[in-house]
Amino acid sequence: MKTTKVLGVVLIVSVMVLAGLGAVSLSQGALGGLNGVVSAQTVPTATAVAPASTSNVAAVTAADSSLAAFEATFEQIYAQVNPSVVNIEVVEQASAQSQFGGNGNNGNNGNNLPFRHPQVGPQQALGSGFVWDKQGDIVTNNHVVAGASSISVVFSDGTTADAKVVGADPFADLAVIKVDVPADLLQPVQIADSSQVKVGQIAIAIGNPFGFSGSMSEGIVSGLSRSIPADSSGNTSTTGGTYSIPDIIQTDAAINPGNSGGVLVNDQGQVIGVTAAIESSAQSNSGVGFVIPSAIVQKVVPSLIKDGKYDHPWLGLSGMSLTSDVAQAMNLKASQRGVLVMTVVDNGPSAKAGLKPSNTQATVSGAQVNVGGDVITAINGQVVKRFEDLTSYLLSQTQPGQTVTLTVLRGGQEQTVKVTLGTIPAQ
Repeated sequence: MKTTKVLGVVLIVSVMVLAGLGAVSLSQGALGGLNGVVSAQTVPTATAVAPASTSNVAAVTAADSSLAAFEATFEQIYAQVNPSVVNIEVVEQASAQSQFGGNGNNGNNGNNLPFRHPQVGPQQALGSGFVWDKQGDIVTNNHVVAGASSISVVFSDGTTADAKVVGADPFADLAVIKVDVPADLLQPVQIADSSQVKVGQIAIAIGNPFGFSGSMSEGIVSGLSRSIPADSSGNTSTTGGTYSIPDIIQTDAAINPGNSGGVLVNDQGQVIGVTAAIESSAQSNSGVGFVIPSAIVQKVVPSLIKDGKYDHPWLGLSGMSLTSDVAQAMNLKASQRGVLVMTVVDNGPSAKAGLKPSNTQATVSGAQVNVGGDVITAINGQVVKRFEDLTSYLLSQTQPGQTVTLTVLRGGQEQTVKVTLGTIPAQ
């Protein structure tokens, strides 16, 4: 399971009350060394202390009231959301090679790993999840339950129930598990529109870091439009491609092993995303946590419940964001942006459409890089400046079987290429 972080917002109220004290001065050496004697001649007679002004009292009262309201808001959010968040306990069969949850070479330095007891043979893993509906469907990360031989769900009141996987999507790192419990125990979360989230907004995480159930941390949204590998082992298809999840929300909230599959909510207690991974050299909170946005959750989860899977549209290519140095190496303007096509999958959608991959090398900043391929600058008229723009559009706006129009630069000349999207091959 992966770890997550929530921002540690601290409200500091500083109030200085001027009491009208008479000046007191101590001359050098007046303290008389270690005996604490103070020369009477150096200390003037103290003047009377004036009462605090009405305005100062009002300021203190207002500050106290604001702090109380601030605390009350967090208390209310916790009371609203915590009953919807569950602790997930998984038993799975480990091998000596995979006992730490992957090879660690996944773009996150191996630090988006679940909380696991390192051992060969059956092992326990802990994660989080949240109630999706009154039918017993619970959402978590795919990496929390992948390979599980048994799954138990513990609710906030201590009720424990066995669960089974009803659907999983490794390419969005989401899964749905199901429990059979009384309906009054199931309190579905409220979902917010993650496309409206902005950097600087308060974010609150609730989950089970290190198995401490019902833990809450808070902070801010510290970044948007990130991407992370599709799962903790670097999801690889039968074609050898590795996939990333777009539109990831970054937070400085304290997220740790065991938070995976928990929620990140806004100041209304509405879910803006699912905590999934961290960037850390210590496999614990370092202020950089990654959250799968609610827009992806809302798109994928209903399909997992209905069909047990979600079919992702597939171009069948690998690429990189075009940088100034690489653009100049291709005799393009330094300001040119887009996605440089690095490779195309044999018999894949892009290959069938005739997209050209990089076919030569150039020295850029002292290193050899592949250049010369098509540069995608738009999809269906939507400008593409980074690789994340392309993957985000594919996931949010397209579906398998749909034909899209790519605007590309080929040899410096603009042209259009129509590509009929496929489905990402099974893992």
